[in-house]
Amino acid sequence: MAELERGLLQRDVAARALLLAALAGEHVLLLGPPGTAKSELARRLQRLLPGAHYFERLLTRFTVPEELFGPLSLRALEDDRYERLTEGYLPSAEVAFLDEVFKANSAILNTLLGLLHERQFDNGSQRLPVPLVCLVGASNEQPQDDSLLAFYDRFLLRVPVQPVDDAHFAALLQTSVTTPEAPPPEALINHERLTTLREQAPHTALGEPVLALLLQARQHATRTGQPVSDRRWRQLVELLKLQAASRDAREVGLWDLWLLPCVLAADPAHAPGWIDFFMHHVAQTEPFPLDGLERAVMAFEQQLDIERRAPADAQDGSAGKVALARSIAGPTTSESEMVRLTSERAQRRYSPVHIEARVVQTDELLNRLNSLHGALTETAQTVLGTARSHDWLPPSWLAQIEAVHLGRCASVAVLLAQLQTTRTGFAGLPVDEALTDRPAPVSWENP
Repeated sequence: MAELERGLLQRDVAARALLLAALAGEHVLLLGPPGTAKSELARRLQRLLPGAHYFERLLTRFTVPEELFGPLSLRALEDDRYERLTEGYLPSAEVAFLDEVFKANSAILNTLLGLLHERQFDNGSQRLPVPLVCLVGASNEQPQDDSLLAFYDRFLLRVPVQPVDDAHFAALLQTSVTTPEAPPPEALINHERLTTLREQAPHTALGEPVLALLLQARQHATRTGQPVSDRRWRQLVELLKLQAASRDAREVGLWDLWLLPCVLAADPAHAPGWIDFFMHHVAQTEPFPLDGLERAVMAFEQQLDIERRAPADAQDGSAGKVALARSIAGPTTSESEMVRLTSERAQRRYSPVHIEARVVQTDELLNRLNSLHGALTETAQTVLGTARSHDWLPPSWLAQIEAVHLGRCASVAVLLAQLQTTRTGFAGLPVDEALTDRPAPVSWENP
């Protein structure tokens, strides 16, 4: 994965999908505008397969079969045989990249259907096996013609690829373009280990939690009008098992389902919905409303402000208050000291019962926030611990998951700090031991 992603920005999802497809012997469709490193990913994959042949071609409506499958053999024609010389062309390649794949004519597409699905090529009277490991198709958009849907369905993984966003634009401009280098030996895909992995994968269990979530995924696909064939569901399960086996897991885990958007999205427009499905059901990033708690903390802050500003007697004027201060302080008291005394005498005092009631009610909300903060912290630790240990989860997705969970904890921590300050303010209100009034509780609960 590191070799595929080296020097590329925001291509972690495409790189992981491509590598997993190669391990499973499946095909990948990269959907996005030109200049987004689609062909570069295919070339890098070929370099990871020792001895693999690579084939690349840009297709147009004028492309003829000879450009993909090889020219006709003149010697065979002399013997009345219609055969092609396939060496160096698509039928002899392990990794292939076809750009603008849906612009090919029907003669080419029909041949590609059999080659992709059955790994066989009809050459004259012979049906020959092909060594194709992974075909990477590229297109600016999904096909609109219904006649292309069968070919579109042959790509098990379909990954949207967009230009680098604004946040990574500066890094893009400063990234140097280097000459492709041979990957280190430890990055190469070992054929013996790959064969062992493919033999081990079918014995990996699916598990009840994954089955239950796949059922919810099917219901989501139905609700959103995205038909998924039975074949694609079975292929998805086989891919999930291989991914789990590559992690030395005996059972498919919920985090393996990060592949759902790449496999089940009917077109790029549906991919964000599937990403949200995974994020909410597995990463537990569903929206968590804090509006009610924010209003509660604000209500206590406003009540404290009101009680701090409340005058001792609304009927008293400032002149009377200053006169009161002079009579208390005597003729030698400075003007600033009189202002202080005036302020103290002018501020309303509260009964011990009043202050205790305010503190007790604030403590109730503090306890609630503390419990919530503890639960969110525990959830964050559990979710992030499993997410960080999953080898295939794209780092960009992990960053989003971390931002959500750590952001929730931080937001509640801010509310706790605010409310603790408010509690200190209530406890510090001026006291009049002679008073016994009890205040009405601060109203903050949602109706």
